[in-house]
Amino acid sequence: MIIRRRSKAREVALQSLFQLECPRRSPFPYEEFVKRRLLEDTQLAFCRQLVMGSRAHHREIDDRISHAAENWRISRMAGIDRNILRMAAYELLFQPATAGRVVIDEALELAKKFGSLDSAKFVNGVLDRLWRGIPSRSGEFAKSSPEKSSTDPEIRPAVEESTNPEEIVSPIADAQMAKGGE
Repeated sequence: MIIRRRSKAREVALQSLFQLECPRRSPFPYEEFVKRRLLEDTQLAFCRQLVMGSRAHHREIDDRISHAAENWRISRMAGIDRNILRMAAYELLFQPATAGRVVIDEALELAKKFGSLDSAKFVNGVLDRLWRGIPSRSGEFAKSSPEKSSTDPEIRPAVEESTNPEEIVSPIADAQMAKGGE
């Protein structure tokens, strides 16, 4: 059950990051939004950690994402995809206690739920490259991706390295996020 709780906290963190990024006339009621959706203190704390950590380290995170997403500018990415990547990158870079494969799997679930049809492929490809490039995670990556058959249901294939990110279309899921993503 703890995985589901953290998944819900990640979902609310994504919605918060998306809303905080949107220009508006009045401030986004972040605390109210989070407290209405997450009832447990552990969920609230984890969600806040993801949101505040992603925002506090956004320059480094955006640089890493830009490097991993060859030929893509952060500003050209769909808002949903960009914020999923930022949140997952924060966990990969600054939360080593969470397994990299878990971070990526959770990001893919968010991309499937809130993104476009191609969001999951795009997010998977960028996060896979990002994860491979983190020296402190290299041993973990090697353990999680041994030479297994592509038919193994436990293995989720990464986007091939030859995939050109500019060929991936990933529009913003504004309507779903505006409704609170529920």
